[in-house]
Amino acid sequence: MNKQTVRMLHQLVEEKIVPGVSYAMLHHGNLQAEVFGKSQLIPVERNLKPGLLYDVASLTKVIGTTTVILKLIEEGKIGLDMPVQEYLPHFFDTRVTVRHLLTHTSAITGYIQNRDSLTAQQLLDALYTLHIGGWFGKKVVYTDIGMIFLGLIIEKVYQKPVQKVITMEVLQPLKMNESTFTPAPKDCVPTELSASRGLICGQVHDPKANIIGERCGSAGLFTSLHDVLKFAMWILETSPTKKVLREETITELFKDQTPTGQLGRSLGWDLRYNKQNKACLYHTGFTGTFLLIDKVSQDGLVVLTNRVHPNSANDIFLAKRDQIIAQYLQEKD
Repeated sequence: MNKQTVRMLHQLVEEKIVPGVSYAMLHHGNLQAEVFGKSQLIPVERNLKPGLLYDVASLTKVIGTTTVILKLIEEGKIGLDMPVQEYLPHFFDTRVTVRHLLTHTSAITGYIQNRDSLTAQQLLDALYTLHIGGWFGKKVVYTDIGMIFLGLIIEKVYQKPVQKVITMEVLQPLKMNESTFTPAPKDCVPTELSASRGLICGQVHDPKANIIGERCGSAGLFTSLHDVLKFAMWILETSPTKKVLREETITELFKDQTPTGQLGRSLGWDLRYNKQNKACLYHTGFTGTFLLIDKVSQDGLVVLTNRVHPNSANDIFLAKRDQIIAQYLQEKD
């Protein structure tokens, strides 16, 4: 199964681009998975072992926040094309809708001074001082801010912090029992050795998510290869009794959902296309994670690494990741 893709994943470790790799490939219910390399390099080297939790960074956006927002849309509690201001009255622009936030076409821009030294409430308040750029609705510019606002919409509806809602509405129903926002460090693969924070392990790497905590919808989830696989298999299954979301909602995800219908993103998810030019769901996490799901071919690829260990200046990984995805899409049946 996908021999060259597997070879490229092994090269990530052999060439010391990442300390270790946990990956899984699904094909029509058949599973191939491996865990190899190191979980950490400093202060001491440790071998990677199965079952460890990764800070999956922005995979939180699609596994968690997007899924809850889609559930609220299904239930008629929010509207995909309703203005954000309808749910967050202090939001700064009447034109921006839930769809704009989900597809990264809101053009939210601006600078928050001393961002990393603010308290959670100060940072959330500062988000409302941002503004909309000239590319509104016309261009995809990936940003965490939209997902943080979506998390605040979820909080408004449920009257609970978004991370608690994700646990209740996604992780528990899908029996993702190894997934958590509050892991024990001993169960985790560490991320960066930071000048200000030391070796980050069991705490979210992302600076904004680290400040905002349980109210953050853009990052914060720690999960295992096993649980990300469970999530991918849930997307792949076609069932009249599907948990969490209806089958029709999942089907709509495999379409361009941007305002112009031509910008190559779905709701929350990026899109990649297989050899038959059928859309696949795709998303990455800054820490070195990525997930691709091809419902038509019943294929899935989950790759978890800590490419920011020991430091995040690792752009060669980004180029290699793109090559791995291109190879995988080319190689699979």
